[in-house]
Amino acid sequence: MSNPAENRAWTLKTRPERGVSVDDFALTVSPFARPRLAVGEILVRNRLFAVAPTIRNGLNPPGRAYRGSIPLGGTIPGMAGAEVLDSRSPAFRPGDRLVALSRWEDVSVLAPDRAPVPVFPVPPSMDFEAALGPLSPNSLTAFFGLIEVGRPRPGETVVVSAAAGSVGSVACQIARILGCRVVAIAGGSAKCAWLKAACRVDGAIDYKSEDVPARLAALCPAGVDVYFDNVGGKILQAVVDALAPRGRVVLCGQISAYDGGAPSPGPRDMMKLVYGRIRMEGFVVGDYVDQVDAARERIRGWIARGEMTVRTDLRRGFERLPEAFVDLFAGANAGTLLVEA
Repeated sequence: MSNPAENRAWTLKTRPERGVSVDDFALTVSPFARPRLAVGEILVRNRLFAVAPTIRNGLNPPGRAYRGSIPLGGTIPGMAGAEVLDSRSPAFRPGDRLVALSRWEDVSVLAPDRAPVPVFPVPPSMDFEAALGPLSPNSLTAFFGLIEVGRPRPGETVVVSAAAGSVGSVACQIARILGCRVVAIAGGSAKCAWLKAACRVDGAIDYKSEDVPARLAALCPAGVDVYFDNVGGKILQAVVDALAPRGRVVLCGQISAYDGGAPSPGPRDMMKLVYGRIRMEGFVVGDYVDQVDAARERIRGWIARGEMTVRTDLRRGFERLPEAFVDLFAGANAGTLLVEA
């Protein structure tokens, strides 16, 4: 496997004050020199990047970044499908393929044993688009969040926010497959129409043009049993107000706060949670790394039987990474957003 002549990298130029912009990033190009690896490290060539809204948190200053603030001039981290070029880890050999928290650059040095997100091996039968699309950490996030944290039962009502996104759309479909009524919340009539047609949800709420509390009352007259929360903020409050007794809230993301100046507030009336015996629980997909193979098999089976569809929005060109990232917050992507190097 030949070495690249240079290493391109996208770095943080300025911290976004409010909305993120392509001008917040800078492209650097340097000659590639094969590094000397420490014990446990691997050298990888990044081939396909998953552009996720959680990256936005790292652009915040220290104190507002839960997994560490990226320094100015630092390379942007993100999940990627990569090939191993060199290894001093007993778990990986040159030629192995994996999905890992890497960086927006051609070549990266990773330390799998110390990674904040588990490394997912990619078997020979799977390509990178599948590993970062239908069988990606995003799909696994939906799977474990709903099944292990939300624990829906047949006949219950499940509400999912950011439902047209890569996590939300899978969560909607898993809830339907498990025999639940599903109400999706998304931004725009086109996304709501897609959720009804492709994901076969029972109802959809366009938060951009509809009164969310009123629509929840109409679509969920007996209350919401499980809420898969990807956004926080006002929508979280609206669904908490509509929760049935012993409702469960799966805290997956807080998109409403990622691109703003302050964290989203929590529910305003905590006594509702006390008297309603409500459970709210956060999680990360790495909590379930030992169950990944079994989860992927279930997802693969649902897709093969036509019970689930997963959209990917594939962009080509390393230079398009910042543009694609900004598109996330404008809602200008259609499914899991991937950028091929």
